[in-house]
Amino acid sequence: MSTTLLSITPALRTALLRNQFDTDTLLELLGPEVHAALGRSEPVPVRRASREHGDIGVLIRLFLLADDCARDDVAAALAPLTVDDAIEAGLLEISADSAVRAAVDLRPIDVGAGDHWVISDLDGGIRPKQSTTSDHVLGVGHASLSLLQATPTSRVGSVLDVGTGCGIQALHAKTYADSVTATDINQRAIDLTATTMALNGLDVELHQGSWFEPIEGRTFDQVVANPPFVVGEARVHHTYRDSGLDLDGASELMISRSVDYLNPGGTAALLASWVHIEGEDWRSRIASWLPAHGVDAWVVQRDVADPALYVGTWLKDGGQDPRDPATEERANAWLDHLEESNVEGVGFGFVFLRRTDAPTDLMAEDLLHGFSDPLGPEALAYFDRVAWLRDHDVLQERFVVDPNTALERVYLPGEEGWQQVVTRIHRGNGPHWQHEIDDLGAALLAGLRADGLVAGELVELLAAANGEDPDDLSAGVVALLVSLVRHGLVLPVT
Repeated sequence: MSTTLLSITPALRTALLRNQFDTDTLLELLGPEVHAALGRSEPVPVRRASREHGDIGVLIRLFLLADDCARDDVAAALAPLTVDDAIEAGLLEISADSAVRAAVDLRPIDVGAGDHWVISDLDGGIRPKQSTTSDHVLGVGHASLSLLQATPTSRVGSVLDVGTGCGIQALHAKTYADSVTATDINQRAIDLTATTMALNGLDVELHQGSWFEPIEGRTFDQVVANPPFVVGEARVHHTYRDSGLDLDGASELMISRSVDYLNPGGTAALLASWVHIEGEDWRSRIASWLPAHGVDAWVVQRDVADPALYVGTWLKDGGQDPRDPATEERANAWLDHLEESNVEGVGFGFVFLRRTDAPTDLMAEDLLHGFSDPLGPEALAYFDRVAWLRDHDVLQERFVVDPNTALERVYLPGEEGWQQVVTRIHRGNGPHWQHEIDDLGAALLAGLRADGLVAGELVELLAAANGEDPDDLSAGVVALLVSLVRHGLVLPVT
């Protein structure tokens, strides 16, 4: 029987456990400054510090720095796994002067419930690499981590991970789901994910195939996906990023179809990109991808890139030298296609979906400022607030201002001293939403009490006190309360 990565996992796991090759130990051994250098892909401080730490130092240089290491040192560090078996399995490869080096990326990661290990293909972060192969399996990058941090983690029965790649989302899902199913069109991704799961002693159902085809007819409590969402031509250069669908077709497919694979009340958390077309609202584009009935959708745009920056970034990601004539030709073809399609920019962000039995509700908005709280719990709370709004007349309900909400008044110098120019309310946690309001809105919020008047009664008092028509004022109050409830600055008394 041939030696494979999967077959050597028991011995490799023993070696990793024996050496305590985990995130906490690495931070303790390297110290915060050197550990930060590792995160910045600066090898010299890490290499110097690792020399003092025996076998685990060898593993640091071997797997985290991708260094050439002496065969005898590697043999001692990996025991009981032999170097010959590691080479035959594809974990290691022979380098110059009888040394060995890593053939894949293996690193510890804490996905929120203790340490795990992830195996993927090597990138060029520290050791220069050739151009990325078409079946390259990307490691844990910024996009993967952002989705991991944004995914709801309330306990569920079943999770589907579409386009699992190195398996990081499936690995995360095992911390909050009873069962996890993962698919990928790339057989190498399936093989490496199987190895990752075996290395961590976990059971995940894996299927090779395109999009939802391997699990057609099944439904799940949650769907997660970091799909190949790169916007470009309908060609596949790299399976981890190119879908073969034109422009933002991959995002359209995932957003439009994920709800079909959700159980009632089930949720989806997706990374996605969408084009900004000249003369078209990007929100309308996403709205056209959703069915008219059966889903609540919250779309959060985190960034918008101009075409030149977007193309340049992804070409570098694929290991292509921008000075190479072949790269220039590829860049020109890519930019020509975007220009011909009237693409002014490319948006990127999160898409959260919940399957309902009601008319579709979509909120698509920018969240371009910084925030620290994860979006997963916020997404579930958002859907609960939307469901509440659908079933209640806000004028007949009592509300309270969330304790994390603050009122801000901005004054600028004028001819007669300080002049108020804007009034805002800020949410101090979660996504840190803020809304501009007028003085009547501030007065309304000041009157909200758990045991006080319902909103409609407050409107009548405000109208009488300010000489306003109650009916006209009601329409504005309803719109204000709905928007503030959606963003969690004002909460219904239940």
